[in-house]
Amino acid sequence: MSKLTHLDENGAARMVDVGGKPETARSATAAGLIRMSPETLAAVRDGSGPKGDVLSTARIAGIMAAKKTGELIPMCHPLALDSVKVDFTFSDQGVEVFATASLTGKTGVEMEALTAASVALLTVYDMAKALEKGMVIEHVRLIEKTGGKSGTWRAE
Repeated sequence: MSKLTHLDENGAARMVDVGGKPETARSATAAGLIRMSPETLAAVRDGSGPKGDVLSTARIAGIMAAKKTGELIPMCHPLALDSVKVDFTFSDQGVEVFATASLTGKTGVEMEALTAASVALLTVYDMAKALEKGMVIEHVRLIEKTGGKSGTWRAE
């Protein structure tokens, strides 16, 4: 009926059976941006906001979120991740996040990387909202995945 992997032949939602798939090394990296004013950006960079060290808290939140992805996204398999890394860079517009998840397993980790990036950005917002409520989270996207049957993919 559909080429969507999470629908059966009758169109009903299902979890994909990965039992017969071989284990391979897999990784995925996602990125996103939170735009903010120069004043808020300076406070985030300096750690001088009312809630303290924004990026350390956001890093921990992103890692925790990746580990919980199977509980948050209905058809995701719970995965035993080997590694989750969350890094930040500053730009004139705000803070960009890069989240990478990896494992050796039967299914990919794209959703874990995207969840880590999203929750890290939401945490930056939460930690800095007393300074600016108009921050904008945007451009959350997968930028690379490796492993599995489809191999390597990179965003252009």
